[in-house]
Amino acid sequence: MFFLKLLIRNAFRHRLRTLLTIVGIAIAILSFGMLRTVVAAWYAGVNASSANRLITRNAISLVFSLPTAYQERIRQVEGVKSVSYANWFGGVYINEKNFFPNFAIEPLSYLSMYPEFVISANELNDFARDRKACVVGSKLAQRYNWKIGDTITLKGTIFPGNWEFVLRGIYRGRDKSTDEGQFFFHWNYLNESMRKSFPRRADQVGIYLVEVKNPQQSAEVAQRVDALFKNSLAETLTETEKAFQLSFVSMTEAIVVAIRIVSYVVILIIMAVTANTMSMTARERIGEYAIFKAMGFGTGHIAGMIFGESLCIAGIGCAIGMALTFPAAQLFGDSLSQFFPVFLVERTTLALDAAIAVLLGVTAGLFPAYRAATIRIADGLRRIG
Repeated sequence: MFFLKLLIRNAFRHRLRTLLTIVGIAIAILSFGMLRTVVAAWYAGVNASSANRLITRNAISLVFSLPTAYQERIRQVEGVKSVSYANWFGGVYINEKNFFPNFAIEPLSYLSMYPEFVISANELNDFARDRKACVVGSKLAQRYNWKIGDTITLKGTIFPGNWEFVLRGIYRGRDKSTDEGQFFFHWNYLNESMRKSFPRRADQVGIYLVEVKNPQQSAEVAQRVDALFKNSLAETLTETEKAFQLSFVSMTEAIVVAIRIVSYVVILIIMAVTANTMSMTARERIGEYAIFKAMGFGTGHIAGMIFGESLCIAGIGCAIGMALTFPAAQLFGDSLSQFFPVFLVERTTLALDAAIAVLLGVTAGLFPAYRAATIRIADGLRRIG
């Protein structure tokens, strides 16, 4: 207890310098935590992917669709448990600023594949019975203050026109990583309109969702599905949901790498600042360390004091930075929820923050501890006064 009091008193002997160092460490930890959280949010869809689900799309590109006739043929493939389908709709609410993911789906088969979307049985039945019905995530409903029974109009971009929907259900995420900002409606509603206005675009789906019986056989099932449509007018590419999500992330891989590099550069800079602070402190106390040696204190005790002081400063700065990360992430996530629907500070980020604090404290104390341990008593006493 006495040793801890001594460390704290030594650490705050020069209060302004120590406080500025702590503020710098806190800002660095906050910046690192936020940047890591941005990267984690970028991979949220990948991390939330299920091993039981495969995605089948057109082998050329997602821009090209697949005929609805493929559904029954895929269902008969060995290892397939169930099949559903969806279309990216790409509509906006009121204007282009109000953008969120919206999909035309087959209600029951699609939602049954996503147990992480929790919706009441009554709302699910209401959604299934009403062809103009829609289901939205709780965060999306909260953002626009939507309630059950409201009429919602989306302006189509890929599919032109104003599309009216009636809100019949609001789902909640089973897990913290579940995206609660999506909008789902009946594929049949979209298809019937296409038959009237654009017949060539009717009876087409963007992707098929394939639920496999055994996740360990996903690769074999994917090969069987693609072999089924080889050399056809619309060949397929089937991959795991995780690989499908990674294909989108890979388009912005350079940005993710840049964010990671910046996060580590911030830590290196503050590490240099902290090391300089501890070096200044050690130079000022060389005489004190010499007196400790003259009184019989060992090298290990003196090094422990220096490392302890350095770890104390780094620990306080880290604790403040970690505490500030949560409100900062909440504010950032709320303001950019349309781009980052899942923005949570992960435990691994907090663990990295703690590890960085230890690394900062140890690295900053290395040179001062070595210098204090190796200086001769006579040389150190000459510096007094």
